[in-house]
Amino acid sequence: MGKKSGGMKLKRQLAPPFWEINRKKPRFVLKPRPGTHSNRFSYPLGIVLRDILKRTLTNRETILVLNEGKIKVDGKIIRDTHHGVGLMDVVELLPSGETFRFVPQNGKPLHPLAIDEKEKDLKLLKITSKVHIKKGFFQYGFHDGKTLVCKDIYKVGDTCLVSLPKIEVKQHYELKQGATTVIIRGENAGSVGKIEEIKSGQFSLPRRSLISINERVIESPVGIVMAVGEGSSVIKVNE
Repeated sequence: MGKKSGGMKLKRQLAPPFWEINRKKPRFVLKPRPGTHSNRFSYPLGIVLRDILKRTLTNRETILVLNEGKIKVDGKIIRDTHHGVGLMDVVELLPSGETFRFVPQNGKPLHPLAIDEKEKDLKLLKITSKVHIKKGFFQYGFHDGKTLVCKDIYKVGDTCLVSLPKIEVKQHYELKQGATTVIIRGENAGSVGKIEEIKSGQFSLPRRSLISINERVIESPVGIVMAVGEGSSVIKVNE
């Protein structure tokens, strides 16, 4: 019987450049499972535990830890080594009580940032799609594959602060002039600043934002900019 989908292994040499793994070890490495984040901007949970956080030594040990239900991602117990971990995901290690949020930092799209227990049930989600369904309801799609159906009116590109594991919007932040933002990809990934201006898109150029970061102003496509608050970030997103 033929396979119904692609393999779940990836050649180490073809892994995304930001993956902090040894490229000269065995030929293959785990591959993120489709359904949450893009494969280009996520880690499989098995790699997170073994190579990034270094809480396990082997893939076999990682599988045992997951099967025992000791790891939560966004408030839910995950037992799949291939589960994709990406932007703003919250990984909780139940045995040690440690919690990490994966954020952009120092030009890399993902970095494990240790956070306090009071923030482990909060997450920032960027709206990537919006569909009007019926009776005044809208279905919103977020950057991590989650969806929400509600009557509240938001815009694509805005950010919602939600509670975990049940997705309930606690606060909404527009991507507009004056908003505090974080750049999520590119050489400035992880930089937090304030939007000074948003420029309209053209045929050959996407919409761009002018962001003041410390004493400089940079121009960045709005697609790689995420609103994180007003005045300052509503939750911890950098060191």
